[in-house]
Amino acid sequence: MAGRINDEDVKAVRDAVPIDAVVSEYLQLRNAGGGNLKGLCPFHDEKSPSFQVSPSKGFFHCFGCQEGGDTITFVMKIDHLSFSEAVERLAGQAGITLRYEEGGYNPSHQRGERIRLVEAHKIAAEWYAEQLATSPEADTGRVFLAERGFDQAAAVHFGVGYSPQGWDHLTRFLRGKGFTDKEILLSGLAQEGRRGPIDRFRGRLMWPIRDIGGEVVGFGARKLYEADNGPKYLNTPDTAIYKKSHVLYGIDLAKKDIAKSSRAVVVEGYTDVMACHLAGVTTAIATCGTAFGGDHIKILRRLLMDNGSARVIFTFDGDAAGQKAALRAFEDDQKFAAETYIAIAPDGMDPCDLRLAKGDEAVADLVEPRTPLFEFALRQIVARYDLDTPAGRAAALDEAAPVVARIKNSGAQHEVAVQLAGMLGILDTQFVVKRVAQLARWARDRGGKGPAPDRHQQASQQYAPAQPSAAPRGPALNLRNPVFATERELLKLALQRPELVSPAFDAYGADEFTAPPYAAVRMAIQDAGGAELGVADPQDYLVKVREAAPDDAVRAMVTELAVEAIMLRRAVDEPYAGAQLVTVRRRAVERRIRDITGQLTRLGTQGDPAQLAAVQNELWVLQQYDQTLREHGAAAL
Repeated sequence: MAGRINDEDVKAVRDAVPIDAVVSEYLQLRNAGGGNLKGLCPFHDEKSPSFQVSPSKGFFHCFGCQEGGDTITFVMKIDHLSFSEAVERLAGQAGITLRYEEGGYNPSHQRGERIRLVEAHKIAAEWYAEQLATSPEADTGRVFLAERGFDQAAAVHFGVGYSPQGWDHLTRFLRGKGFTDKEILLSGLAQEGRRGPIDRFRGRLMWPIRDIGGEVVGFGARKLYEADNGPKYLNTPDTAIYKKSHVLYGIDLAKKDIAKSSRAVVVEGYTDVMACHLAGVTTAIATCGTAFGGDHIKILRRLLMDNGSARVIFTFDGDAAGQKAALRAFEDDQKFAAETYIAIAPDGMDPCDLRLAKGDEAVADLVEPRTPLFEFALRQIVARYDLDTPAGRAAALDEAAPVVARIKNSGAQHEVAVQLAGMLGILDTQFVVKRVAQLARWARDRGGKGPAPDRHQQASQQYAPAQPSAAPRGPALNLRNPVFATERELLKLALQRPELVSPAFDAYGADEFTAPPYAAVRMAIQDAGGAELGVADPQDYLVKVREAAPDDAVRAMVTELAVEAIMLRRAVDEPYAGAQLVTVRRRAVERRIRDITGQLTRLGTQGDPAQLAAVQNELWVLQQYDQTLREHGAAAL
């Protein structure tokens, strides 16, 4: 059994790797105010960012799907790792050597499967690259690259390598590094032969395919020899770490510039990505042996953050296959908030050929937006019909009008409808405009808004449309209720700014919080050591509160409250914190006064005199305390 990672080392890893640095490897983050950052959630589809990161607290929380946690939790969820695997990966990034308890640890045999497969790919990539650089046999690969304008420096930059022609060169090398035959087979680097595992890739030029975090998870292999009976390009099969529909070649190199420029260029091959990057188009990416689809869009949307000025440019060959690929891409166009364009090089050349023929400037010029993808799609549709006949024009309109109706921007939709009328040779442009508008209206009605939300949902949306509450796993909370809102605000202060509410907060009982989830969070704070701990040890405070939570629901609520912005536009200060403390306490006192008043009514004049006196005395004390709170505020706490 694998040893348990030392607690101090886990803490060191958590402290050493900033959560915003880790999260920004997967999605674009922008300022959300109050020291927080926001982006599109990587765990569910959304059109506006509800995913927030608090660098100062080291936590993330999505107000849409309720996922939340610390840096380790994020890595576990995003890459489907165990706790130990996530800690090991982060420790490797931070250069921290981990210690293991309970009898030690054997890294070569006891690490998680995913970590082992990633390690195997990393070692394989380095070995392939070394073969390309030094092996006489790899001269064929070096010539192939040189003929396409790529020198040794380019090969090193993109990690290009060479797989020798022998049956098991890599397999034997990985065995020497401590990998078992089972691991080598599971990685997809080898396949079962008659006498055991043999190399999957032999005599090919190798491109390492990295995930958005920069880990090598697969390879694309290009045939070099006529004797090779395999396909021109051979990719890693689907494995535990590689799904071809979930990766984009070059995304690790392009992601920062995509986020910075709000632009992505989608090309068709590995050499096209290389040509674009070397020509200064550093936002170029490509799919890996599959058509551009919905999962690829999700990756780009998180980087583009659905910025209204964002652009995605597709480059396709000018042949029939390229045009077909462009039309397939258009089918997913409306999944982008970004504007989509198509770029086709003169004479049908791809970016790699264009760079060879006309240089870097021609490649950079190619990917400047020229033709909107919808316009290209319309022209392809219209070209299939005989527009010299009324029947041909009518049939073309029937197929093209729904395409125009899908355009999101109503102004652009009207303008394109007018263009369509011109393409078809229909003089009555208003007829085409009205037809498109009618189809768009029908689509909206059919796609619809779904059933009307119930009153609780409406209240929640009106109260906080961008950040709906997650915590009520039981009865729903009416977030318009100011009692709940103030309790929530006080808990946020206790978690985010404990120095403003301590020590008074620690004297509050769980029964002063009328929403059960908030009462549970209050108990978790108490069990962790109270807000006083947050003042004394702010670094570990939130971690300990989360650990003290009795279940995942309360733990999620702690994370949510630790990340959610405090409802004050100006800087949070002691008077504001004091006002929340007083309001929650006064409402608790008022509830008790009502209870006692009811008790007095029930006792009436026939009750036990001693009991009646005791109840009347308690009522008097509470009324005096309420008056003091009203007059002196937080100073009376």
